[in-house]
Amino acid sequence: MNMMRPPIIVLREGTDTSQGKGQLISNINACMAIVDTVRTTLGPRGMDKLIYQGRGQMTISNDGATIMKLLDIVHPAALTLVEIAKSQDDEVGDGTTSVVVLAGAFLNEAKSFIEEGVHPTTIVRAYRNACGLAKAKIRDLAVDITKEKGEGNMSLREMLERCAATTMNSKLIGSHGVFFSKMVVDAVMSLDDDLDINLIGIKKEKGGSMEDTLLVEGVAFKKCFSYAGFEQQPKKFVNPKFLLLNLELELKAEKDNAELRISDPDEYQSLVDAEWKIIYDKLNSIVSSGAVVVFSRLAIGDLATQYFADRNVFCGGRVPQEDLNRLAKATGAAIQTTVSNLIPSVLGSAALFEERQVGGERYNFVSGCPLAKTATIVLRGGGEQFLDEADRSLHDAIMIVRRARKHNAVVGGGGAIEMELSRYLREHSRTIVGKEQLIINAYAKALEAIPRQIADNAGFDSTDILNKLRQKHAAPTTTAGSTTVPSGTWFGVDINTEDICDTFKAFVWEPALVKLNALTAATEAATLILSIDETVKNPKPQEDNTPAPAPRRRGRR
Repeated sequence: MNMMRPPIIVLREGTDTSQGKGQLISNINACMAIVDTVRTTLGPRGMDKLIYQGRGQMTISNDGATIMKLLDIVHPAALTLVEIAKSQDDEVGDGTTSVVVLAGAFLNEAKSFIEEGVHPTTIVRAYRNACGLAKAKIRDLAVDITKEKGEGNMSLREMLERCAATTMNSKLIGSHGVFFSKMVVDAVMSLDDDLDINLIGIKKEKGGSMEDTLLVEGVAFKKCFSYAGFEQQPKKFVNPKFLLLNLELELKAEKDNAELRISDPDEYQSLVDAEWKIIYDKLNSIVSSGAVVVFSRLAIGDLATQYFADRNVFCGGRVPQEDLNRLAKATGAAIQTTVSNLIPSVLGSAALFEERQVGGERYNFVSGCPLAKTATIVLRGGGEQFLDEADRSLHDAIMIVRRARKHNAVVGGGGAIEMELSRYLREHSRTIVGKEQLIINAYAKALEAIPRQIADNAGFDSTDILNKLRQKHAAPTTTAGSTTVPSGTWFGVDINTEDICDTFKAFVWEPALVKLNALTAATEAATLILSIDETVKNPKPQEDNTPAPAPRRRGRR
C-alpha cells in the first residue's frame, strides 16, 4: 500500500517561483520592451532620447550604452541587455544599439519556436552554430585597409577618416562629420604604437560653435585655482622644465598641525620661525632645481605663489589627478612627494608652455612633448547637454579609429554585412536536416533587423528596401580575373536617396571587430535568456514592528 508522502518545504514562505514555458516567454517579452525603447536610435536618422533623472538632471543621447545605463531596469532577465551594451561600449566603443537590437531580434524569432514546443536547448545549440558560421563569414569578407588601396591609391589615414565619419553619422555631431573625423584621426595618429586611450583628453568649454573646437597636440587643461601673485607670473615658456608634485606648499595654522607645550613664551617665536624656514627651504629647493613650471595635486598657497612670481616661475595647484598623470607621461616628469632630492631626471620637458584664453576660461597648453605622444580636444558648443552628447560621440569615434588602426579589417556598413550574412545562412540552412534548419533560417531572418530598422528610422518603406537588398545580394557572382566576387555583397541602405547602394564604394565602413563583437554578445545574451527556465524571487525580510509590551508597575495602586 502506497502511503502519501508529506510535503517537504525547502523555500521560505512567500517565495515567488515561476517556471516553464510561461516564464521563458515572460523573460523574452521583458527584453523586447527594452529593445523597443532603444531601437529608434539606430542609424544616421535615429532619434534621440531625453532621460530625466530628477533634481534637474537630464540627459539627451542616442548612444545605446548611455541610454541603457540610465534606464532604471528592475527585471532580472532584461538586465542582461544592459550588460551586453556596456561590454560592447567597453570593448569597441560603438555598435551598442546594434547589439541590443540584434539580441531582441534573436529572442523574438525564438519565441515562436518556444510556443510551438521546441526545447530551448535545441534553439541554443542552433544559434551558437549559426553565430560561428556568421563570424567565419565576416572574417572571410572583411577587407584589409592596409592592403586595399581603394580609388585613387587612398592612404590609411583617409580610410580611418571614413570609419570615423561612419561612426559619427548617427550622432549629434554628424552634420560636422568631416571636421571632426579629421580631428579624431589626428588625435589617434598622434599616439604611440600602444594606442593608450588615456593619453587623449577631451575638455568641454561652453560657448562658441562646434567649428571652434581645438585639437592640441599635447596636454591642455583649465587654469588651476590660484592665489594673489599669480598674475605676476610669466604665462609663456619656450623649452621649459616641469616639476610635478603631490605635495602641499602652504602654511598651516599651528593648532591644526600639533599641540606643543612650552615653558617660555620666547620659544613660541622660534617654533614659528622654524616653520617658515621649512617652507622657504622647500621653495628654494624647487627654484634651485631649474624647474620653471610647477604643478601640484595639492594646494599651492599665497606665500609660495608670490615667491615663485618674484623668481619668474609659473605654478598651479589642485591639478586633477588625470591631467597630472597625462602631463607626467607626456613630459617625462616623475610625480614627487618630497622636494628633498630634486635631481634632473625627475624633471620633465616640452617645447612650449603657455596660458591662453578659451571661451570664458583660461587654459594651460603644453605642446611638443618629447617622451609620449598625446593629444587633447577642447570641445566647444552651446548647452551642457549638447557638450555631454558631443563628448560621448567623440569617444565612440576615437575608439573606432583606434580599433581600426590596430585591427585593419573593415566591412561595409548600412546593413550590408547583415544582409550578406543573412543570405549566406539561408543558403547554408538548406543543407541541414531537422529542426536546426528552421532555427538557423530564423537566425538569418533576425539579422535583417538592422537594415530594416535603419530604413524605418529614416522614414522609408522598409519592406520595399529589404526586397531590393535581398534581390541584389542573391544576384549571381561576377568573375574578376581569377577571383569570383558576388556582385551585391556590399549593398546596403542608402539614406540620402531612399534606395540601396554599394556602401563600400560609398565609404560607409565599419571595423570588422565591431560586427564580430556585436554578433557574439547578442547571441550569447539571447542564449543565456533562453537557458533560463525558472526564476526564484526571495521575499524581503519583514521587519517586526510589534510594539514592545509596557513594563509592569510594582507596588500597590
